[in-house]
Amino acid sequence: MRRCKMAMVRLVACFVLYTSLGHIPVSVGVTLRTTDKVVWANEFEPIELTCLIESISTNNPRIEWKKIKNGAPSYVYFQNKIAGDLEHRAKLREPANILIFNATRSDTAEYRCEVAAIDDQRDFDEILISLAVRVKPVVPQCSVPESVTVGTSTELQCLENEGFPAPQYHWFHNNEELPQDPKNSLKFINSSYIINPDTGSLKFRRARKEDAGEYYCQAKNDVGNAQCSPQMMEVYDVDILGIFLKCFGGVVAFFGLTISICNFLKLGCFHKKGHNENNYNWSEQNDGVDYGDADEGHFRHKSSFVI
Repeated sequence: MRRCKMAMVRLVACFVLYTSLGHIPVSVGVTLRTTDKVVWANEFEPIELTCLIESISTNNPRIEWKKIKNGAPSYVYFQNKIAGDLEHRAKLREPANILIFNATRSDTAEYRCEVAAIDDQRDFDEILISLAVRVKPVVPQCSVPESVTVGTSTELQCLENEGFPAPQYHWFHNNEELPQDPKNSLKFINSSYIINPDTGSLKFRRARKEDAGEYYCQAKNDVGNAQCSPQMMEVYDVDILGIFLKCFGGVVAFFGLTISICNFLKLGCFHKKGHNENNYNWSEQNDGVDYGDADEGHFRHKSSFVI
């Protein structure tokens, strides 16, 4: 036990001696790490990107942050101040973290922390962080037909372009959510609809009277949800009388048009025929008399004239 204490005393003495002479061991090199290489944030909320310096010997290292979007880098921290897209919206926190006060969708990008330490053996290190900003959906645009006929197919549509990640779509009928698969619900087991939660499409293969009512769509992601106003869809029986009257009217119109065209062509033919009948052939009425010239005042018999 006594020998151990003596060894510890000697070790402390050696350390004090090296320190007093200025011989402090030099770090192998600057080393960085981060708590999260992939960071998610909600729009308009603060988020911090961590750049932790694990080892360094240089007292005042050069720290820079770059934003990389679509392959093009730009400074967001340069020469000891916030710059670029984050100007007035962020600050540097010790040792090299960057705090964004209110993240926006335009902040979605990759960020690279770079530290240069000239007094270290390895004088440079960098770390890459990916930031994705989630965006709440806005009110979607819904398209619901006002009326459909029993037994026919129809489609309801829902579209939202702002939310990130892309939202999932849910349809409601008379304030009750429609299950993705109607076969899993006793209430909708006889329904023929198909819901596409990725595109917002609601298709009825054969509409029923029970499908009539109010419909609205909800767009939802990790941040929140938004829905459009309810719209009414009526489902009517097949109108046999109406179909018959429309067909009858079409037939009558067709025959009327045909008769009009025939009359027009017929009148054109009669006019042409009458014109031809008035074209008399005077050349055939030659009685063998040569009347001579009008200014001679008489006529002459041809040599073929015999008494």
